[in-house]
Amino acid sequence: MKALRLESPDPIENAPLKLVDLPIPTYRSHQLLVKVSTCSICHTDLHTVEGEIIPPRFPITPGHQVVGQISELGDQVSGWEVGERVGIPWLYRACGTCDFCKRGEENLCPEAEFTGFHQDGGYADYLIVDADYALQIPDALSDALAAPLLCAGIIGYRSLCKADVHPGERLGLIGFGASAHLAIQVARHWNCEVYVFTRSSGHRELARELGAEWVGGIEDQAPEALDRAILFAPVGDLVPQILRKLRPGGTLAINAIHLSPIPELLYSLIYGERTLRSVANATYQDGVEFMALAAEIPITATTQMYDLKEANEALLDLKESRIDGAGVLIP
Repeated sequence: MKALRLESPDPIENAPLKLVDLPIPTYRSHQLLVKVSTCSICHTDLHTVEGEIIPPRFPITPGHQVVGQISELGDQVSGWEVGERVGIPWLYRACGTCDFCKRGEENLCPEAEFTGFHQDGGYADYLIVDADYALQIPDALSDALAAPLLCAGIIGYRSLCKADVHPGERLGLIGFGASAHLAIQVARHWNCEVYVFTRSSGHRELARELGAEWVGGIEDQAPEALDRAILFAPVGDLVPQILRKLRPGGTLAINAIHLSPIPELLYSLIYGERTLRSVANATYQDGVEFMALAAEIPITATTQMYDLKEANEALLDLKESRIDGAGVLIP
C-alpha cells in the first residue's frame, strides 16, 4: 500500500511527508482493517509535522479524520461487518480502568493513544483501528462530508458543551477554520446569535453564508458582549482580548492542542465569575452524539479535495489559511 510517512519534524514548506510503499498492516483479534476512502487534514497534523507536538515514535503516518470500508476484521469483533463504512477519530484507545475512564472522561486518560500520533493514521491506503473506538457513519453523510466531522466536528461540539453554550445565547467564535465552520451550524441549530472574529476575507464570507450575525476582526468592537466564546486559533495573545468581550458569568473555551503562551492577565479580565477553560481531545460518546446530530441538522461541510500525494501542499494551504472549510485527502 501507499502511505505518507513523517521521518522527523520539519517546516511544512520543506515537504517533510514522503510517499512510500508499505505492507498492509496486520490486525489483531479485536481490530478492524479499514481501506481508506477519505481522510481530512487537521491543525493537529500540522502541529505534528512541524514538531510543535512530538509523537512518541518515528516514522509515523499522520491523519485522524478517516472514513473507510472494513476490509477484514478480527475474530473477536462483534457489531461490525466486512464492507461496512466506518469512521476513525483522533481517540484511538484508552486504558478503560483509570479514574478518568471510569468517569467517562477517557479523553483525559494518561494512557490514551491517538490516531496518527501514537498509531499510524489515515494518510494511507489502509489502517487498523480498535473496533470499540470506531464510529458508525450515518447513511445521510457522504465520505467527503463525514471525514472532517471526525475531529473538527466532534471537538467543535465538545467545545460548545465545555463553553456552557445554552440555546439562544450570544456566542463568539475566534478563528474560522474547519472546526468553527461546523460548530457555527450546531450553534445556529440551537438558535444562538453568532459573532465571528477572523482575519481571512474568505473565512468572513463563509461565516456570513453560514448565518453569522456579525463578522469582524479581534480588534473590532462587537455590537454586544458575548455570553460564551470559543478560541480556535492557537494564539495565546488573543485570550485577554477575548475576555474583554465576555460578559460577567460568561465562559471562554480554548479549543487547541497547542497554544502559544498566554500573556499575563489582569484579574479584572476574569473577575465577575468568568470561566476560562481548555478543551482536551474528545470522548467516544462525544463522537456518537455529534455524528447523530450532524445527520439530524443536517450539517454541511465546505471541503477542498486533494490527492493523497498532495498532503504537503494541503497542509501548507491550511497553514496559510488558504482553505475555506476543510481540506480532504483521497487515496
